[in-house]
Amino acid sequence: MHRFDELDMKLLFELTKDGSVSVPVLSKKLGINASVLYSRIKRLIKKKLIKKFTIEIDDSLLGIEVKASVGINRDPKLKDAIHKKFLETPEIVSISEVTGRFDIMIQVYAQTLEALHSVVIEKIGKIDGIQNTETFVELQKTDKDPVYLTQ
Repeated sequence: MHRFDELDMKLLFELTKDGSVSVPVLSKKLGINASVLYSRIKRLIKKKLIKKFTIEIDDSLLGIEVKASVGINRDPKLKDAIHKKFLETPEIVSISEVTGRFDIMIQVYAQTLEALHSVVIEKIGKIDGIQNTETFVELQKTDKDPVYLTQ
C-alpha cells in the first residue's frame, strides 16, 4: 500500500471540490509552492491515486429528471450476458455487483417516470436471466465533500 501524507490529502480534497482549479490558485490557497504542487499531482497520477480529471454536468439541463437505483436478482449462469446487455443500455449509468438481497445494483437516468418504467420493464425486465427487480426512485440527493483518512 502506498503512503500518502497530509499535503496529499489536502490536495485531493481541493481537487475533488474543483478539478479545474489552477495550480497557482491552489498554491495560494494551500500556502504551498506551485512547483511542489505540480510534482505532487504528477506523483499522485503516476501512483494511480488520481485516475482522471472530469467534469460535473447539470443533468436537468439535458432533460434527465428521474434517477433511480434498481436492485436486480439474476441467474448466475447468465451473469456475463446480462452484464453485456446492461453495458449496451444507454440509460444505465453504473453497474455494481453487491452483497445482500440483490446480486446487482444499477443506476438508471431517465427523462420521465414513464421513461424509467419503460427501461425497467421493457429493457431490463426482458433480459434473459433477470429474475426480479426492485426500483428505488431518487427523491432528493445531498452530496457531501469526501473525507480521506490518513493512516
